[in-house]
Amino acid sequence: MTHAHIPHTHIHRGELKYEGKAKRVYASSNPAEYIVEYKDEATAFNAQKRGEWAGKGATNNAITAHLYPKLEAAGIPTHFIEKLSDTEQRVKAVTIIPVEVIVRNVAAGSFAKKLGLEEGTALSRPVVEYCYKSDALGDPLVNTDTAIALDWATETELTRVRELALNVRDFLTPFFLERGVKLIDFKLEFGKLPDGTVILADEISPDTCRFWDAETGEKMDKDRFRRDLGGVEDAYAEMLRRVTAPVDG
Repeated sequence: MTHAHIPHTHIHRGELKYEGKAKRVYASSNPAEYIVEYKDEATAFNAQKRGEWAGKGATNNAITAHLYPKLEAAGIPTHFIEKLSDTEQRVKAVTIIPVEVIVRNVAAGSFAKKLGLEEGTALSRPVVEYCYKSDALGDPLVNTDTAIALDWATETELTRVRELALNVRDFLTPFFLERGVKLIDFKLEFGKLPDGTVILADEISPDTCRFWDAETGEKMDKDRFRRDLGGVEDAYAEMLRRVTAPVDG
């Protein structure tokens, strides 16, 4: 899918529209586009734990910028247009649907803990969960009835969100496995274009996914930061290497 590119020199960062835990979103000189800046800060447990390391933003930006065009080619519409710099992307301006989607291939994290399951327990089918996007409330789990009743999204939009989330899973699971990584679970955000079209937004990175080495089971994601396992920077760098390295065959 090709985009009509505006030369970089004509793209100007405008007002700060939104600042989250890992990114800042700015207006641009084109009202239909935003500039997203990836930060080096890391947070966990609803920002109760904080850290920072040089290059984190650039690594997540590079991984997302590599994956989103592949998802587009697989028929999944995204907000991504192009990478502008080490830490910046040019994206389509969307209205974020305030319902985060978690897709689980394997029991891990809070899901395993609250159900008394051993982390790593296989699931016979993917589990799709929904959270209300609210840092203040700790992104509580909700169901689709709640989202519809509170006008966060329509039933049609949520059906599309689920379909796209599972399509992302169907593409990424074998993609990562080919690169020696098991995709355990991941979180996605979706947005709406002015015409109402639902598209994938946000990022796909070790911040938003659980990645385990397919052979050793070693964690290669933000759990290394959450759980004080050490080697966080190395794990993120290794994920970037695996995502971007050519695969034989």
